[in-house]
Amino acid sequence: MALGFSRAKTAPVVAEAAADGQLQPSQLAGIAASIELIPVALALVGPVEDGIGIAAANGAFRAAGLGTTVGESPLIEQLGDRFARFLSSDRDREEFSWEFGSAVDCRHFRIMLARRSPKSSHCFVTLTDHTGELRTERNLRREMMTDSLTGLPNRAAFSERLEDKIAAGGDAARYAVLIIDLDRFSRVNACLGSMAGDELLITVARRLKGALRAVDVLARTGGDEFGILLTLEDDPTEADHVAQRIEAALATPFRMSDFEIRVACSIGVAFGSDEIEDPEDLIRHAQFAVKRSKASGHAEHYQTRAFDAARTAFGIETELRRAIEQGALRLTYQPICDLATGRVVSFESLARWTSEGGQEYSPNQFIPVAEESGLIVPLGRWALDEAAKTLRDWDVRAGGGCGIKFAVNLSAIQLHRDDIAPAVERALMANKLAGSRFTLELTESALVADPQRVSDTMHALKQLGATIAMDDFGTGYSNLAYLQKLPIDTLKIDRSFVTGMLADRDKVAIVRAILSLAQALGMDTTAEGIETNELAQTLAALGCTCGQGYIYAKPLEADAAYDFLMSANT
Repeated sequence: MALGFSRAKTAPVVAEAAADGQLQPSQLAGIAASIELIPVALALVGPVEDGIGIAAANGAFRAAGLGTTVGESPLIEQLGDRFARFLSSDRDREEFSWEFGSAVDCRHFRIMLARRSPKSSHCFVTLTDHTGELRTERNLRREMMTDSLTGLPNRAAFSERLEDKIAAGGDAARYAVLIIDLDRFSRVNACLGSMAGDELLITVARRLKGALRAVDVLARTGGDEFGILLTLEDDPTEADHVAQRIEAALATPFRMSDFEIRVACSIGVAFGSDEIEDPEDLIRHAQFAVKRSKASGHAEHYQTRAFDAARTAFGIETELRRAIEQGALRLTYQPICDLATGRVVSFESLARWTSEGGQEYSPNQFIPVAEESGLIVPLGRWALDEAAKTLRDWDVRAGGGCGIKFAVNLSAIQLHRDDIAPAVERALMANKLAGSRFTLELTESALVADPQRVSDTMHALKQLGATIAMDDFGTGYSNLAYLQKLPIDTLKIDRSFVTGMLADRDKVAIVRAILSLAQALGMDTTAEGIETNELAQTLAALGCTCGQGYIYAKPLEADAAYDFLMSANT
C-alpha cells in the first residue's frame, strides 16, 4: 500500500515528542494493514519530519476524499494545529464536529481523536459522516417551519426570526411586527368552499409579498392571519406607510369563479422595545392591536394602557367566576317611590361585589366583563334567585306580605344567551311568589340584535304576571314601533335627562315628551336621578308616576332596605 504524507507546522513540544516516539516503518505497515479492515474513515496522525501529517489511512478515509498526500488533505490543512495541540496535551480522547466544502456540497463529520497509548506521539482520527443525517434534519426543519399552502414561513419560523432579531440587540425601535387579519374570510369558505378559500389565501400572500421590501419577513401565522417583521430604516411612521400599502394591495377585488370578492383587513402594529425579550409578547401585542383595528376600521398601534386594561379585565373575569361559584356577591336595594304619595312601591336590586382581597368593584367594572365572558348568564340567574329569596324573607318578616315589588335588571347579552322566562318562573315558584311581584328591566339596546327573540321573551314574562320596564329610555336606539308592539309597562327616564333638568329647557322638553308618549301608550313612568324635593315636585306636576334617586336613599343592604321600607310606609 502506497503511503503519502501531509504536513502542518506544530509546536516544538510535539517535535520533541516525535523524536522520542517516532513509529518505525514496520509498525506503520502493521497499523495500515489493521485499519484497512475498519469500515469507517480512519487515519493515524502524528509527527512527520517538521510537522503533523497522516502516517496511515484506510480505504474509507481515502474514499471520503480526505487525501493522504502532501498538500492534498483538507483535514490536515484545516485541523493540523488542533491535532498538534491534542498531541501536546495529556488528554487521551477528544471529540468535535467538522465540516468542509462549499455551501452546495458541504460535508459534515463527527471527529474523534484517540491516542494509541498514554504516551504515544500519534493518535487515531476517526471520522463519521453525518452529512445525510444533517441534510435530512434540515429538510425536515425547513418543512416544519414552512406553511405548506403559501410557502411562507409559518408561526414557529416567524417567532424564531423575531427571536433572532431581539437577541441581536441594538436599537429595538428599528423593527416592528404587523399582524394582518382578513375580515370575514370565513364567509368565503362557507359560500365557495375550502378550495376557494385556499386559493384566496395564496393570492393574498402574493399581494402582501409585493407590498413589502426584500428585508421584510412575511409569514402566515394563522388560518387567515399574516405576520410581518418590518425593518424600520427611518422612523416608526414607516409602519403606517406599509399598512397603507397593504390596504391598497388588497383593495383590488379578487376574482374567484364567477364572484368578485373584496377583502378587507384589520392591521395591528407593535414596535420593538428594549423591555421585550420574548417574541411571543410582541406578537400578542400586535394581535391585541388588531382587535382595536376591527373596531376602528383602520390600522392601530399597540397601546400599553389598553393592554393593561384588557389584562385587568381578564383578572376580574377570573375572580368574578370564582365569586359567582362561591356565592360571594350580594344585592343592594334602592327604593322607587310614588311621587304623589311618597310611599315606596318597589326596590331596584343592584349587584355588588367585594373581591377576596377586599377590593370593591362597581357594576360598571364587572358587568361588562361578565357580558363579554358569558358570566352574565350565571350572574343573572343568581340575581333572580337572590332577589326572590330576599323578597320572600321580607314577606315573612312583615307577617304575610311587605306590599312591594322587586325590580331586576336583564342584560342584553343575557336575553340572547339565556332562557329568561323559565329562570324567572323557577325563582318565583321556589319562593312561592306571584309573578306580579317582579319587574324585569331591560334596555333599548337589547331589542336591536334579535327583536323577535326579545319579543317572545317579554310575552313569556307577561304570562307569568311580571311587569316589564324599559330602562334608560331615550339613550339607546329608540323605536316607537317597539313601544307600540311590545308589552312594556313602564318607561324609566334616564338620569342624564333628569339631572339638572330645572336649569335646562331642552331637558324639560325631552322629559315632557317622554311623559306624554308614555301617557298616550298607557304606560307608567319612573324618573331616575332625583336629588332634590323641587325636582321631585316638578316631575310629579308633569305627570311622572314614580321617582328614584338619592333624595330617597342610596342603594341599601337588604336589612337596611327593609327597615327603610317599614319606616317610609308605616
